[in-house]
Amino acid sequence: MGWAAIVVLTITCFTANPVLSHIDDQGEKKLHYLVEPPVYAEVTAPRGGNATLPCVMQTKPPHYRIKWVKLEPHHQGVENIVLITNGHAQKHYGALGPRASLRAAHPLDASLRITNLQLGDGGEYRCELINGIEDEKVEITLSIDGVVFPYSKHGRYKLNFAQAKAACAEQDAIMATQKQLYTAWTEGLDWCNAGWLSDGTVQYPILHPRPACRGDLLPGIRSYGARHKTKDHFDTFCFTSATSGTVFYLGGSFNFAEAERACRGDGGELARVGQLYAAWRFQGLDQCNGGWLRDGSVRFPITAPRKHCGGLPEPGVRSFGYPSKTQRLYGAYCYR
Repeated sequence: MGWAAIVVLTITCFTANPVLSHIDDQGEKKLHYLVEPPVYAEVTAPRGGNATLPCVMQTKPPHYRIKWVKLEPHHQGVENIVLITNGHAQKHYGALGPRASLRAAHPLDASLRITNLQLGDGGEYRCELINGIEDEKVEITLSIDGVVFPYSKHGRYKLNFAQAKAACAEQDAIMATQKQLYTAWTEGLDWCNAGWLSDGTVQYPILHPRPACRGDLLPGIRSYGARHKTKDHFDTFCFTSATSGTVFYLGGSFNFAEAERACRGDGGELARVGQLYAAWRFQGLDQCNGGWLRDGSVRFPITAPRKHCGGLPEPGVRSFGYPSKTQRLYGAYCYR
């Protein structure tokens, strides 16, 4: 399974001359002040990194304001203002505001710079130029480079929507979006259990149709649509990204309590499932030994598949499920 995200950028030349007509030959509105950003339609960066969302003016109106807004992921009409500037002073809003500023690389640059990216920062952003006569806007997608993983808690189909959201958070992750699940499917994710997504739908990705997974259908993302968020129970798909710490393996035959103490003795703690996936995805962690994790599951990460390490031909994080915590059969995956 290759997990590296690939972004294809198309380079177009820009002209600095003001556009004299607001309507093109196809009858669509053309921008007079802002440059349409075909080069950076999508910006990708890892958690903890920095990102710049481009917004460049062709020319300045005499009086104007620039407003940056983060659109809700599901476009429900809710506006989250991040920053407003009149070209001289800036005002920041919300939880994202303190980490946001204008790049201001030149007098026509209204690009938004976000530092210390978090998992929830991904989504659609809008740069609006407001001049009191005819407002203009461009939209940019910010994608957090990460990995989607399926998650169930002590058995199949135990989680309603709120429990699924909490379960992902407990594992250093957030609920995956439809776009993130689709990207993971194109990169090799094949999973037969249905799981909640952040929009309240329930879906699962299939690359290799088989009888237990509606084998009569073609490969693709199978969807149950929107489900009742309190009455219905499924697994979930979580999304995580690079971490600031390191996951390491401690060999031994520990029960769960002994594994916890062993990690503390090495200055760490039992790793969360999301941290193990991040170490596998971003640090190339490869260990052919099952180890306890913080949620009581036993797993191991494989980047170079081989016969005696799970027997599967694809890289991935293998799972032994949730064995009895009294068993002394496994090592420990620690995080510090």
